[in-house]
Amino acid sequence: MSDRPRIAFQGVRGAYSHLACTLAYPDMEPVGFDTFAQAFGAVEDGTTELAMIPIENTLGGRVADIHHLLPESSLYIVGEHFQPVRHALLGPEGATLETLKTVASHEQGLAQCRELIRELAVEPMDFGDTAGAAKEAAERNDPSFGAIASELAAEIYGLNVLRTRIEDRLGNTTRFVVMSRRSIEPDPRDGPAITSIVFQVRSVPGALYKALGGFATNGVNITKLESYIVDQSFTVAQFYAEFDGHPADIAVANAFDELQFFCTKLKQLGTYPRAPYRESR
Repeated sequence: MSDRPRIAFQGVRGAYSHLACTLAYPDMEPVGFDTFAQAFGAVEDGTTELAMIPIENTLGGRVADIHHLLPESSLYIVGEHFQPVRHALLGPEGATLETLKTVASHEQGLAQCRELIRELAVEPMDFGDTAGAAKEAAERNDPSFGAIASELAAEIYGLNVLRTRIEDRLGNTTRFVVMSRRSIEPDPRDGPAITSIVFQVRSVPGALYKALGGFATNGVNITKLESYIVDQSFTVAQFYAEFDGHPADIAVANAFDELQFFCTKLKQLGTYPRAPYRESR
């Protein structure tokens, strides 16, 4: 086993989460787990130092499981990474565009490559993840069975790349958050930061408006806000929010003070550097 520090991801080798780990943390050893809960648990029990967790995709939207795991976890968000999703059509030795009859991938991968599937008149097969589909194609070694996955998966499983950049719409990107056992807040003088929180308010008229009013009056930009019902009677709403700024900023501190006054529950998930990718868009 390598003595390098380890970073957890959900999936098998060659998954886009694996690719994100290798690009964002090249000095760490990526370790795959079957579920997101197991990846969280690996950090909590010290098996790995960090976890690379997808939180949203430009085409597929939010990753639902994560928003339920974050509030209950003891981990902190210490970074973010934006990973371009560039699909490739893969096949075993001897496979060509003409020999393919079935193409396997994660449901999102299939949905993002509908035009190619229609062009080739192949049967799409839903698989648990893109890299798992590539692994299956390698094990079958059948020229009629291909996969939609990353070029990293092709390299790992010994498949040929039959066509690159096959997604219907270019620019498909997944945003990941990096989880750690320890809160590692950046120095506010080092550059722009983002803070993530979860909070609850009573389900009464004006509760959310009042809770968030301090952000508007103090000029703090909320970049993300999502809600979830967390009780059986549908009377308690929980919100996941992200905003520009560091708790050490006076404006953020004042907004926090007002938020706490109207909240029934508030948890800070982490403050971390704003990824350069945001500025390039």
